[in-house]
Amino acid sequence: MAAKTSMKSKSAGTRQAGRQDQQQALVRELLKRHGTTYAEEAGITLRDTPQPLYQLLVLSLLLSARIRADIAVASARALVKAGMKDPKRMLEATWQQRVDALGEGGYRRYDERTATQLGKGAELVLDRWGGDLRKLHKSGDVESGLREVPGIGPMGVSIFLREAQAVWSEYQPYLDDKALQGAERLGLPKSPQKLAGMVKKDQLASLAAGLVRVALSADVSRDVWDAARG
Repeated sequence: MAAKTSMKSKSAGTRQAGRQDQQQALVRELLKRHGTTYAEEAGITLRDTPQPLYQLLVLSLLLSARIRADIAVASARALVKAGMKDPKRMLEATWQQRVDALGEGGYRRYDERTATQLGKGAELVLDRWGGDLRKLHKSGDVESGLREVPGIGPMGVSIFLREAQAVWSEYQPYLDDKALQGAERLGLPKSPQKLAGMVKKDQLASLAAGLVRVALSADVSRDVWDAARG
């Protein structure tokens, strides 16, 4: 009887080890194939300095609308290309210049409203934090502060912090509901702490971005599964 129990325990342990190996392979392929952060995709070299943090805020606003992520990313690039790299230049640009830049990126459905939000948001960032979101960070109430920015709702806050955890480490691991949906689709742990234990700390923002892409696209999920099996 003891021998049978031992065999069952060994078999269960083997299955558990196999499952963990499979999950690790899925995470490895996810990072390799779909782990580019949205900031990186938009051409933002994220650092804890005013300009990239502001550009991330703009990107978060664009991504939170009901529009394809690739269009939001292209529009963020177009705004920077047009010179609207920081809140001062965003505010100095005319409403029409903002509309035109958004249009160049394909952001046409919400371009007029978003152009207005970008102007008002730039004004608030300048007035409240002197154009430097590190001051918001130091305030200790980042989420509430972000919610005051026109166009940044709960989704925008989540998008910002998923990416900002790369430079604001106290938010690690920031894996929100959308990222956890992706984890569930891949059969990965649904605990942020367990997921974080599967990657290095400097990979957490990439992991979050990849999981969000899985949540948004069954094709991405299949691609990761196929690669991990291969």
